[in-house]
Amino acid sequence: MSFSRTTLLTLLTILAACGGDGRTVLTVYSPHGKDLLAAYEMEFEKANPSIDVQWMDMGSQEVLDRLRAEQANPQADVWFGAPGEIFDRAARESLLVAYTPTWASTVDSAARDPQSRWFGTYLTPEVIAYNTKMVDSASVPRDWDDVLDPKWKGKIIIRNPVASGTMRAIFGAQIIRSIRETGKPDAGFQWLRRLDANTKEYAADPTILYQKLGRQEAAITLFDMPDIVLLRQRVGMPVEYVFPKSGTPLLVDGIAIVRGTKHLAEAQKYYEFVTSKPAMIEAARKFVRIPARNDIPPDSLPPEIAAAIRKINPMPMDRGVLAAHLDEWMGYWDSHIRNHGGSK
Repeated sequence: MSFSRTTLLTLLTILAACGGDGRTVLTVYSPHGKDLLAAYEMEFEKANPSIDVQWMDMGSQEVLDRLRAEQANPQADVWFGAPGEIFDRAARESLLVAYTPTWASTVDSAARDPQSRWFGTYLTPEVIAYNTKMVDSASVPRDWDDVLDPKWKGKIIIRNPVASGTMRAIFGAQIIRSIRETGKPDAGFQWLRRLDANTKEYAADPTILYQKLGRQEAAITLFDMPDIVLLRQRVGMPVEYVFPKSGTPLLVDGIAIVRGTKHLAEAQKYYEFVTSKPAMIEAARKFVRIPARNDIPPDSLPPEIAAAIRKINPMPMDRGVLAAHLDEWMGYWDSHIRNHGGSK
């Protein structure tokens, strides 16, 4: 049997869209970690046996960079997880397609794109975390400026901010604070220089960060609350956290469908599945995620999340300014501040 070149290309396209077992492959880019992603993969595929979910776990900024590189030939269908300001940039660059989920009315206007190109899923507070075998609760830094104390020099480890949406948000918040108080970003950059002077290492990925913190190679880190709680609960790592008393960046974590997806119907099914009420409650109970939806019954949330909601003091953030300038600020930090704060 012979095939024309057009027929062969058509067959190859069909095969590329299917898994080895004939199912439709749905590709998800996400920073949410293998445990959460694998759990949703299993449950979604059980409910949708004709779809094969394949996810790639990477930092939020890495997802954006990858979508930019793949814009002419998109490889992903769904982007599940990143701070709102990163989604805002992706929306401005026409990387996302509009989709209004069935629960759209249950999130505040600040937790969604006005044109429905992304919606909030979780609220993620950023915290100061520490190894309890190295730092007691009475000595831990209680606010952002406290981590600049020279006594913490060489005792801080930080996730590489260039690739991490979490760290970019923390750094951006300090520059926003400077602009709010002085009208200029200079004091924010000076804050980052002093933090750099105390920082022992910038970990390439979260796993390295967790390992070094657990092995007592560093005492302090700045990161998101859910991951720190999971390290304590699941791994038994001796870590705790504090909400900075002056305020914490409270990120709106989002979800979106990638413009150019070849599996729009399947992408919408996955979108609705992982953001449904049962999925939000499961994420809260198993993965310490605070729902962005306001219709989740409070008594369905675990005590640690309920307590966190009461304690969080959101830091003033201007998402528009972050979306417009954070790349520029991070470029300056990478070129002029990283590893320039004195001998490590």
